[in-house]
Amino acid sequence: MSKSPPKPARVAIGAVSSSGGRRVGLISLGCPKNHVDSEVMLGRLEAEGHVVTDDLANADTVIVNTCGFIEEAKQESIDTILEVAENRGARGAELLVAGCMVNRYGAELASAIPEIDGFISLDDLREVDGLVGLGGDIGPPAATRSQRLFDHRDPRRLTTSGYGYLKVAEGCNNPCTFCAIPLWRGRFRSRTIESLVTEARELVAAGAGELVLVAQDTTRYGEDLGLGRHGLLRLVEALLAGTTARWIRFLYAYPTTLDPELLSLMAAEERFCSYLDMPLQHSHPDILRAMRRGGSDRRYLQQLETARETVPGIWLRSTFIVGFPGEDDEHFRHLESFVDQAGLDHCGGFTFSPEDGTPAADLVGRVGREVAAQRHHRLLEVQRPHSLARRKRLVGSTLLTLVEGVSSETEHLLEGRHEGLAPGIDGRLLLADGTAQPGTFAQVEVVDAYADDIIGHIVSSAEHAEEGTAQCL
Repeated sequence: MSKSPPKPARVAIGAVSSSGGRRVGLISLGCPKNHVDSEVMLGRLEAEGHVVTDDLANADTVIVNTCGFIEEAKQESIDTILEVAENRGARGAELLVAGCMVNRYGAELASAIPEIDGFISLDDLREVDGLVGLGGDIGPPAATRSQRLFDHRDPRRLTTSGYGYLKVAEGCNNPCTFCAIPLWRGRFRSRTIESLVTEARELVAAGAGELVLVAQDTTRYGEDLGLGRHGLLRLVEALLAGTTARWIRFLYAYPTTLDPELLSLMAAEERFCSYLDMPLQHSHPDILRAMRRGGSDRRYLQQLETARETVPGIWLRSTFIVGFPGEDDEHFRHLESFVDQAGLDHCGGFTFSPEDGTPAADLVGRVGREVAAQRHHRLLEVQRPHSLARRKRLVGSTLLTLVEGVSSETEHLLEGRHEGLAPGIDGRLLLADGTAQPGTFAQVEVVDAYADDIIGHIVSSAEHAEEGTAQCL
């Protein structure tokens, strides 16, 4: 069971290079798409001779790449900026702010937090190497939509272990009333298949055994390139043929643009993970209409059943919003019933956040914070037995697992993921004993399971290297 998407991931990323230049640290907040932007900035900085470091206390420049999705994410971004400003260390590091909040709230940030030395907009990532060190000469941009589309020609530093995110498109054309992302990310625009295959090969060469395809609306990939409804299918086919990636998965399927032929390919191709992430947001027709979401509860249940029939053993994930304006007890009971009927393997949820400039921000019938929080908790409790049951069925089986490294909880455990777990959102496969190189695949026997995590031990390493091998203690 998952409690996402909610609090943004807060990760200081980087590795020390041996060249000259300024020492630059970067904190990446928010979604995988934002993480790709951070890796593009790191790649550009290293390519131009700057030293990228995760030792923020000794950095000359610290960049905070912000998230502006919902109120909680914005607050986390602000708190992080203030924390960096307060702890610049003896070097008095320059503080630069990048990302979504710069395009949306740059002027407000400059006024409210004068400790910020400069700003990097979404369209300025390519110029980041020339912006560090300029400090007060980089003023905030006017609130604007991003227009650029970064591709394989932009250097990028992979910072994940064994997998890499492949951003296939930018922006969004969907009319969802609760979402402000199109206001700063702009209109939907796809990268070419050739560009994506080229970058995917580079990611695999850098150690990514898994490619995770992301966009705001991944299943709409290629519509603007004239590929019609089969754009994502053609891209996955090209990646299967053109790379040696062991796993390929995609996130963020929109229910009205999901191509059924993707499921047929998933059933036929072992390397195409049997996993479907389809955020549905709600089930009651009144709320779906107010959200301007296509589909219905009946159609959604049919889509999930079709996925199970087409791809035996598929892992299904969805995400829901509770507390949307006008949601009453009847609407929420409908959602509870839907989640129970759906029998999802992973379920995320978050409470409604009124975002400036969105139609939903002006809707009447606002649900109180306490009520919304209670509904969020209740929804996850409805999901818990389904998550637990699916995980319990794995006990005694042996699974191909991507070993990501030492557990964040204790150095005595490794952790990884089987194909039914996407990075960062679906729980972990904790490895109680065995040896494997982080970033490689191993065969793991499952010995126990909980609603969030699975416990196993390595029975054989599918890939082995003497250097960098980690062992469970």
